[in-house]
Amino acid sequence: MNTVEIRVEVAPELALFVPHARRSGAHPLAVDGVSTLGHVIESLGVPLTEVGALVVDGREVPTGHVPAAGQSVAVRAVRRPQHVPGAPLRFLLDVHLGTLARRLRLLGVDAAYESTDIGDPALSARSAAEKRVLLSRDRGLLRRRELWAGAFVYSTGPDEQLRDVLDRFAPELRPWTRCTACNGLLRKATKEEVADQLKGGTQKSYDVFAQCAECGRAYWKGAHHEQLEAIVERALAEFA
Repeated sequence: MNTVEIRVEVAPELALFVPHARRSGAHPLAVDGVSTLGHVIESLGVPLTEVGALVVDGREVPTGHVPAAGQSVAVRAVRRPQHVPGAPLRFLLDVHLGTLARRLRLLGVDAAYESTDIGDPALSARSAAEKRVLLSRDRGLLRRRELWAGAFVYSTGPDEQLRDVLDRFAPELRPWTRCTACNGLLRKATKEEVADQLKGGTQKSYDVFAQCAECGRAYWKGAHHEQLEAIVERALAEFA
């Protein structure tokens, strides 16, 4: 193998994935002359789930392109909103994103979530089997080849995480239609149907209820409703 030199420029949105020395402008990079451009970009630390286009000398190329000596590569970020073809838009979140999963469900977004660590192979297999976009902050998980689709969650704060996902994917919002505990769909319920889940004060104070068709959990406008309403109103104001 003969080492060749190319120049690589990473979009500012992707700068956090690469070493500081490569975060601004184009920089030389020695490659082996046989590895694909996708492999080269991943070796720099950028998950391909975050790459919108690879442009070589002004021409867009696939990840399988093998760069030649002297070529200039621009790594562009995913365009927003990102279109995910081939299935209804739905998500799968890893064990570290439970709050984000509950907030997406609050907004009526189909968001499956594993509350225990089932391992990267099982998560990526579920993503493929159910055609779900895997959301994670684990770069290694997002590099697994069996993934159907994936996306890096850029923030560690739930508010910013939710805003990022809604901005990137623009899912349809249908607040108050999903169970925040299991992701099942909600239906209207009578007080009698959910009586076994109500304590004395709740039974006396509330008359409007919903119940999950999957797990049976009951919902009503309790003590935390104002906080949840604020999350919904912010999302609808910005993204509906």
